[in-house]
Amino acid sequence: MRIDSLPHLDEHATVIAAETVEVWPHLADIVEKSFSRPGMAGYARLVGAADPGTSGPRPLAEGSTFPGFRVVTAIPGQELALRGSHRFSTYALIFRLDAVGAGRSRLRAETRAAFPGLAGGLYRQLLLTSGGHVIGVRRMLAAVRRRSE
Repeated sequence: MRIDSLPHLDEHATVIAAETVEVWPHLADIVEKSFSRPGMAGYARLVGAADPGTSGPRPLAEGSTFPGFRVVTAIPGQELALRGSHRFSTYALIFRLDAVGAGRSRLRAETRAAFPGLAGGLYRQLLLTSGGHVIGVRRMLAAVRRRSE
C-alpha cells in the first residue's frame, strides 16, 4: 500500500527559529532515537513489525530502518517519510520542513494509517484513545525545536 493511499489520521506542527537545513540533522537524529529507545525492538517483534531492527545507511537515508519503520524518503531540509507495518496496522509518519521566513521553519508531522480487521480496529482504538501517539509526536517536534534553536 502506497503512503498517499493510507487514510490520514492527524497532523501536528511547530515553528522553529532556524533554517530548514539547520533543523534537518536534529530531526533525523531525534526521530531515530525516539523509535530506537530500549524496548522498541522488543515491541516491534511482539507485534510482528516488518522492520523490527536497525539497519541500512546512517545518517538516515532511503532504505534505513529502525524498530517499526523504514525510511522511504529522505530529502535533507525538506522531507523525511517513514513507513511501517505489523499485524494490526500499515502506517506512515511523514515529517515536512517548510521555510516560513528568514531564519524560520515549520516542521509538520503527518500520520497516516490503516487498521484492517477486528484486531486492527481494536488496536486503533487503543492507540488513539490512550493519547500516547499524540504525546509522542508532540514531544518529538518539541525536541527538534529545542535542539535546533
